[in-house]
Amino acid sequence: MRADGVVLARLYTIRNFHCRQSAQMKGRKRLHNPTILKERRHELRRNLTPAEALLWSNLKESKLDGKKFRRQHGIGPYIVDFYCPECRLIVELDGAGHQDVLRVERDIQRTLFFEKLGMRVIRFENKHVFEDIELVLNAIRATLAGRGKLANSI
Repeated sequence: MRADGVVLARLYTIRNFHCRQSAQMKGRKRLHNPTILKERRHELRRNLTPAEALLWSNLKESKLDGKKFRRQHGIGPYIVDFYCPECRLIVELDGAGHQDVLRVERDIQRTLFFEKLGMRVIRFENKHVFEDIELVLNAIRATLAGRGKLANSI
């Protein structure tokens, strides 16, 4: 804050996506949940994979350590499976399609984009969600505990 009490808006630019921490975003593209991805996000929410549905049943309504998660949340040009805004944590589930070399390279690029924004990405294979959901939840808990709040670090 400045001496006169006016909050300075902080602006971050990554690949032409802007995040302005103020009440108004006049003329700027939205970093979180860009309008252009709205229909796709809704479609993905209506059609969760079985692994996403199982994990969501354990994350929704702040069931995991009181942390609020959002599902199919847009960040920049990407839609992530689950996002905890308080801890800036992204949880991604990877199916069989993530095994090919091209898809792995895209996942690396996505992760780098999120890390540049100060977010952390944790990935699980779908089969781990089905085989041992408690192990997955404990890994998310450990990541949340180690990360804490980042509100003042940006």
